[in-house]
Amino acid sequence: MASEALITTTTTQAKPPGPFRAFWSAFSENRGAVIGLMVVTLVVVLAVLAPLLAPHDPVEQFKGATKLPPFWKDGADRRFWLGTDAVGRDMLSRLMYGARISLFIGLSVMVVSMAVGVSLGLAAAWFGGLVDVIIIRIMDLIMAIPSLVLAILIIAIIGPSLTNTIVAVTIVYLPRYVRLVRASALAELTRDYVTAAKVAGVGPFRLMTVTVLPNCLAPLIVQAALGVSDAILEAAGLGFLGLGAQPPTPEWGAMLADTRDLMLSHPWVMAFPGLCILVTVMAINLMGDGLRDALDPRLRKS
Repeated sequence: MASEALITTTTTQAKPPGPFRAFWSAFSENRGAVIGLMVVTLVVVLAVLAPLLAPHDPVEQFKGATKLPPFWKDGADRRFWLGTDAVGRDMLSRLMYGARISLFIGLSVMVVSMAVGVSLGLAAAWFGGLVDVIIIRIMDLIMAIPSLVLAILIIAIIGPSLTNTIVAVTIVYLPRYVRLVRASALAELTRDYVTAAKVAGVGPFRLMTVTVLPNCLAPLIVQAALGVSDAILEAAGLGFLGLGAQPPTPEWGAMLADTRDLMLSHPWVMAFPGLCILVTVMAINLMGDGLRDALDPRLRKS
């Protein structure tokens, strides 16, 4: 009986952790990634609950309350914790709503780029030949032009707006997903399990989407996480140039452009949206590094 109990205890202790627990254990070893995840979670909560948490309407102008300083400076108004901009709009409310727009742009670009990129990458890997050459040469052409220059060119053709910003940034970052999925799929197509699936009569569509694609997800997830931060930066750059979201939309890049004349006289007005961009992008990048370490067994600590 004692031997059986000892064997049972040993078996129970030797049971490997589940996939999620193993992933979290590897992810949490990177303290920067955990901090990044906490910051991103906070930004997402503020963005989602902006209508409930924001003290004022982000486009409402308060007469006689222009260029007010934040609460820790002399002359501050208790109604506006982070002060107001040049036309009397509450900075805190605009930053909260700006998080919604910036995250929406980043997530929209990531989702569309991933969907189209996965489709084109799998098609290039499966068909090969002329189809592969055409797809890859188009992606090479897009990558040959600097990203911001290409985005400006696309916006100049289709016009500046929030929707067109998403379209332009999606086109700019599409090659990353196409080339990544194509390379991963080509490597997986040489595996024995793919050969076995072909022998079993699995059709091309099911083979690529159900059999091959799940084994390409690890690098794709990391690229998607990092792609969100890149899209936020690109959209902020377009907004700063007046080619992104148009006033009075509270987008962080556009807020920087609206307040650049106050950089010396009222620096906090320009500092707040800049810090929001910096902190959010850095947090997403830290989280992406943690995802890379957790999803790649070669990078895990022994």
